Amino acid sequence: MDIFQAIIYGLVQGLGEFLPISSSAHLVALPQILGWQDPGLSFDIALHIGTLVALIAFFWKDWLNLIKAGFTDIKSTNGKLFWFIIVASIPGAIVGKLLEEKAETIFRNLLLIGIMLIIMGIILYLAEKLGKKLDSVEKIGFGRSFWIGVSQALAIIPGVSRSGITITSGLFLGLNKEAAARFSFLLSMPIVLGAGLLKFKDILQTPAQQMPAVMIGVIVSGITGFLCIKFLLNYLKTKGFGIFVIYRLIAGTFFILVYFLK
Repeated sequence: MDIFQAIIYGLVQGLGEFLPISSSAHLVALPQILGWQDPGLSFDIALHIGTLVALIAFFWKDWLNLIKAGFTDIKSTNGKLFWFIIVASIPGAIVGKLLEEKAETIFRNLLLIGIMLIIMGIILYLAEKLGKKLDSVEKIGFGRSFWIGVSQALAIIPGVSRSGITITSGLFLGLNKEAAARFSFLLSMPIVLGAGLLKFKDILQTPAQQMPAVMIGVIVSGITGFLCIKFLLNYLKTKGFGIFVIYRLIAGTFFILVYFLK
């Protein structure tokens, strides 16, 4: 992997992690389409560290308030939300650990990715059309946060999209667009941090000659991710998810065609 490829991977991760289009789908598909060597799941997770830094940089004030309230004022809105996020992270962590081997092998398949992009695109469209979109993050409650967390477990399959499935679930459960996106971003931090810690040893075993490219990819993903969070939260104030649904349908169809043509 050269520097140019690392930059492209970083851009793809930064965009795909927060827009509901699946970063893992594109990170798996890109080398297969362009004929590059697949850098593997450990590199994917290294790029996630970049987007984790983006989350911390964007939401650091929120997290300071959440953590403080979570341990000093559990009954407050922020105190409850902190523990809702922690509990909601558990299903994804369990499924991720159980299906880790499949995530590195069977799931990295263009046909599966294309199908999931299309299916989840249609479901996102239905969620936006049918969801009541009334409630803010502060009104989420334990039940809704838990089910959004359960849905996050499906993101182990490339093409589902962690942000896509959690936003979709939030919309179906009555959250407004901004609230669904915001909770999705907050919810992603514990599981991305956990995955990064578990794979950190593998990341450190990256050959020395490849480390500069990996670091550049991480930096690019972090910068792109930060800008992407800001863009999406502002975008959803006046617009919906239609453009992302269309993109998922087009990209999914393209990946399926590439699979059969190869």
